Amino acid sequence: MRAKTAEDRALLEMIDPVAESLGLAVVRVRLMGGTLRRRLQIMAERVSDNDISVEECARLSRAVSEVFDAADPISGEYLLEVSSPGVDRPLTRLLDFQLFEGFEARLETDRMVEGRKRFKGILAGTEGDNVAIDLDGEEDTALIPFEWVADAKLVLTDELLKRGAALRAARGEPEDDGLPEGEAETEDNTPTSTKDNA
Repeated sequence: MRAKTAEDRALLEMIDPVAESLGLAVVRVRLMGGTLRRRLQIMAERVSDNDISVEECARLSRAVSEVFDAADPISGEYLLEVSSPGVDRPLTRLLDFQLFEGFEARLETDRMVEGRKRFKGILAGTEGDNVAIDLDGEEDTALIPFEWVADAKLVLTDELLKRGAALRAARGEPEDDGLPEGEAETEDNTPTSTKDNA
């Protein structure tokens, strides 16, 4: 789930060692768009505390750009975007389901499980290679093999927002976004860079 397509997986193999050298873990890689202008989105976080600063995003962006300049793995022009996973983050590794135990999530499987593919409930950790989730309206905890999970994401709830606010406070960030009224920042204050391989 960290990479969906064969191209994403090939890029992830190149990006993982770069991120690890900076003490970061790649949460997800997606190469999106058509042939004219594509966008490579990298979500990453620190290994130590599952957080990341804007400066660390910028460092990873520069380091990945250097590797890609040499290897040229993407033909044509593309935009490189490095960001945090955000508050209502995707859950792409088995570890994520342990880290966010107790929070609400939506899951989609790549096959039918008891007549459905979509699930919503409170994460209950993991059991072996299975994701445990307390589904809405059901008494028993469901166990879904992690390898069957096609997509999973935290649901934006008050509890999740409080966790995000606590992380920002721990970093010493202000409550507001610090922008003049009427201006907006990119998603997660994301630094981006454009790479032209044309």
